Amino acid sequence: MNRVIDFVKKEIVLIISFVLAIISMFFVPPSERYIDYIDRRTLGLLFCLMTIMAGLNRLGLFKLLAEKLVHKVHTIRGVTVTLVLLCFFISMIITNDVTLITFVPFTIILLEISHQKSKLIYIVTLETISANLGSMTTPIGNPQNLYLFSNYNMNIDEFIIAIIPYSVLSLVLLVVLSLFVGNESITVEKELNRVKGSKNSFLPIMYGILFILALFSVFKILDYRVLLGVLLIAILSLDRITLIKVDYSLIFTFVFLFIFIGNLGNIEYIHNFLQGIIIGNEVWVGVLSSQIFSNVPASILLSKFTDNGSALLIGVNIGGLGTLIASMASLISFKFLQNENIKISRYIIVFTFMNLVFLGINLLWYVLV
Repeated sequence: MNRVIDFVKKEIVLIISFVLAIISMFFVPPSERYIDYIDRRTLGLLFCLMTIMAGLNRLGLFKLLAEKLVHKVHTIRGVTVTLVLLCFFISMIITNDVTLITFVPFTIILLEISHQKSKLIYIVTLETISANLGSMTTPIGNPQNLYLFSNYNMNIDEFIIAIIPYSVLSLVLLVVLSLFVGNESITVEKELNRVKGSKNSFLPIMYGILFILALFSVFKILDYRVLLGVLLIAILSLDRITLIKVDYSLIFTFVFLFIFIGNLGNIEYIHNFLQGIIIGNEVWVGVLSSQIFSNVPASILLSKFTDNGSALLIGVNIGGLGTLIASMASLISFKFLQNENIKISRYIIVFTFMNLVFLGINLLWYVLV
């Protein structure tokens, strides 16, 4: 029974998306058109990118990079700024959830051995916001960007023009708030635990090549099916254990959401209602929907009712700020902190307040520009 409860807590979004898909089937019975609901390119790219990042993360390359950079600074302010900047820029490449999986445990260890754990809530909150906002800067930074970039057939210029003003503004705010953490000197008393890489020195090269191919596929230079085939052959031949590390629940969440959203689109009165409220209000509806559904499901849902992909892109990305469930990646930080000796209620208060501040400033920027 405890295992069931633990699974429900861990995979609540997956379970909700499954239930929604099942309920929608009563209104639109299963048929061959269900196959057309599934965006196979998005799922294929998502699987490939998650597999590549799982492999690189398992080799410990990201943690090694973080250790080397952090050991160059000697104050808590310097550490905070370094970690926030790392989360912001690395999330553009390895996604916000992988960034938090990598850096939040690292931060917990670092603050413990440097006797600065009182700063944990503030720093992890900044890291979470940083990963969510940094990841919005690129098409591969988070699942909703990958989906929207593919779904609307965007080009990179269109994507950057839409999102870069909010990315730059957010970066400035993050750096400023990082300076308020204090400036105490810190001393690391023992070597941080490292993830031991594989004895096969070819693996980092293999993942580097696969990542380059994945970028080619994201930008439609290489067919995603070719990428998928090459990746599976390489992984099955040289690093099968990485396949266990992939977050398959996210892929199934997408499948269930595709079914649910596809069925909603075929219920006439729901289709007309959503289309009526979203046209011309993509940013605001994207923000509000993300607070309830989380920004990945909101992206899939709302994309069926508007052709303004750029506005929706802005809405669901800054909509990842706000509530704890506005971005699924935020739950990763929350899960790590649940195992620490801190007041979770205090974390939720600090997290929500700071997220609302960032959300309000970004929305004000949207109104002004």
